[in-house]
Amino acid sequence: MSVLTAEPDADPAGEEPPDTGERHRLTAVTGLAALSLDAMASVAYGPEAIVLVLAAAGTHGLGFTLPVTLAIAGLLAVLVASYRQVIAAFPDGGGSYAVAKRHLGARTSLVAAASLVLDYVLNVAVAVTAGVAALTSAFPELYADRLWLCLAVLVLITGVNLRGIVESAKAFIVPTVVFVGSILVLISVGLFRSAPVSTATAEGHASVLADNATTVGALLLLKAFASGCSALTGVEAIANAVPSFRTPRGKRAQHAEVALGAVLGVMLIGLSVLISRFHLQPVEGVTALAQLADASLGHNWAFYVIQFATMILLALSANTSFGGLPVLLKLLARDNYLPHVFALKADRQVHRHGVLALALVSAALLVFSGGDTNTLVPLFAIGVFVGFTIAQVGMVRHWRQAGAPRKALLNGFGGLLTGISAVVVTATKFEEGAWLIVVALPLLVLAFETVHRAYSRIGERLGLGRTPQAPHRDRSVVIVPVSSLSRLTSEALTAAASLGDEVRAVTVCYPDPEDRAALYALELGWRQWNPGVPLVRLNSEHRSLGRPIAAYVREVAVAEPATRVTVLIPETEPERWWQRILQNQRGAVVAHAVRRDTDAVICRLRFRLRFRLR
Repeated sequence: MSVLTAEPDADPAGEEPPDTGERHRLTAVTGLAALSLDAMASVAYGPEAIVLVLAAAGTHGLGFTLPVTLAIAGLLAVLVASYRQVIAAFPDGGGSYAVAKRHLGARTSLVAAASLVLDYVLNVAVAVTAGVAALTSAFPELYADRLWLCLAVLVLITGVNLRGIVESAKAFIVPTVVFVGSILVLISVGLFRSAPVSTATAEGHASVLADNATTVGALLLLKAFASGCSALTGVEAIANAVPSFRTPRGKRAQHAEVALGAVLGVMLIGLSVLISRFHLQPVEGVTALAQLADASLGHNWAFYVIQFATMILLALSANTSFGGLPVLLKLLARDNYLPHVFALKADRQVHRHGVLALALVSAALLVFSGGDTNTLVPLFAIGVFVGFTIAQVGMVRHWRQAGAPRKALLNGFGGLLTGISAVVVTATKFEEGAWLIVVALPLLVLAFETVHRAYSRIGERLGLGRTPQAPHRDRSVVIVPVSSLSRLTSEALTAAASLGDEVRAVTVCYPDPEDRAALYALELGWRQWNPGVPLVRLNSEHRSLGRPIAAYVREVAVAEPATRVTVLIPETEPERWWQRILQNQRGAVVAHAVRRDTDAVICRLRFRLRFRLR
């Protein structure tokens, strides 16, 4: 009697335990580098978005920069607290999709998933174009080649992510640390300045500040709040990618989420304080962050360090999408809303198909926009607010069911704010291109539901979930297409004899004299060889190979209905990949015709060619 025992993690001899893939997963630190670049880089355009809106009200309007930023920071705190709870409640990842699926129904969860997919794809395109725009600003001679530069950056990021999320995290730790450290130094030094050290960056540039506007209305403040909320994109990425963390996954992901909220909040508030302290006024062609670096540190090497760090981090912030979207696609595939190929993992815990799909769609967007950031920005951040709102509403129901009304009130307040932001952003940017998102969102949901119905029909036909009939043996006939005598023919007939009760070789004959001569030679050689298998001649008036064989298979199936018919197609597999172009593809033609016109089983025999080395 045998006894099964569990193996220990490591034997006494000191051998290492088997690799469970944990070393290819994220820690809290590497998770922050891999999944927070989008949120971190948003400080380069979030405060500026607020300033540009408030500039319509003149100098008086700019005085509301800090209050609006504090409101956004408050919303950030609510979102971080909410997504910490989402991580704990949904350790398999998925963020707002997982929350909505459990508490708000399938249709709402698909809306959340579609909004996240759109946001992730747009984030890649916007991040890459923004980074390249910063590069072409420093080197104007590269402006004409900006599209190729965008595609090159996209290829680089895709290649790094195909090596694994841990590899991408390691590659991006240094740029993240440099950027965050530079911004914190800028803020710290600026707080001790009573006046700007330098204004050389803004000199010679036209101001966009309105001269005759002094009234600040509620609508303007709402618009500034909604525009500034673009700095919150990426906050949900960690909750979406919880399975990418090492165990204990939930705890590590929560620590990364809190660290992201703290660092992002400090940078947003600090930069807004400096904007008010230095009375910064927006000008054309110069970012607010560049003006702040100039004012705090002076127009020297430190200024250029911040500019280059910003440029690099903006380009690399696309990595947030490569960390979060493949996990979301895996969950959708697991729930039969996307092709199951997206649920497959390659080595190093990589969802390779999700990474490649994201890269291809992003490349198409880059080509569509011509590498121009302004073409894509109006489409950005709408989807993430829809996802935020759905997640908050779902967590309200979660807390009500759990009997925690205070937490439900907090999430309800956050959902109200993000819902208002979603409406305001969509309304204000509708004519600038946001209508595309309004159209794309329901189309994507429709695509998810179409895939789900297809899988449901397939499952019904396969009888998934039901006990099938007991297997039994049928009489079988194996049909082997042949065109000449060779070792491949012998191998095919040997394999066919092993598979079925009866083997028949078939060859297609054409009326041309040359083909008639080849058929005569084949039949003569067949009689001399005498393999014990009949050779059936199939006459064809047209130069067709697959149709005559498929017609013969149908005839056999009709004449012998209780017989299982198998078509074994012999093919050679070359030693080198490039030698495949030398093949005639006859096997593929036959397989396609038989698959299309019959219910026969198709078996393709691969005969591998191996050449001896001299």
